[in-house]
Amino acid sequence: MFDDRSPIFQQIAAQIRDAILAGDLSEGDQVMSTTQYATTYRINPATAAKAMSLLVEEQLIHKRRGLGMFVSEGARDRLATRRRAAFYDDVLDPALAEARSLGIPLVDIIRHIEEDR
Repeated sequence: MFDDRSPIFQQIAAQIRDAILAGDLSEGDQVMSTTQYATTYRINPATAAKAMSLLVEEQLIHKRRGLGMFVSEGARDRLATRRRAAFYDDVLDPALAEARSLGIPLVDIIRHIEEDR
């Protein structure tokens, strides 16, 4: 489940973000508790709590007192909007800059995208 590349709390948060984006967790769904994460994955409960706090800050989940953590309304849309922006900034813009430096015409890039569907 966890690799050594990033802190475990970040990996837990990423897993929950991915589940929200994929629709595996929908608005109003309950998220596994910090105790469940700690028990299931044999990690420190504080590590799981740190992941939950991060997701609360991002407004993707919220706490219902005495009930646990739940996926917030609009979480998927907020997440998709952020990921789209990151895609353009981190993936597409550098790829287009590389294509320009290689002299690849935009029409060739568009044709390749359309053929790759």
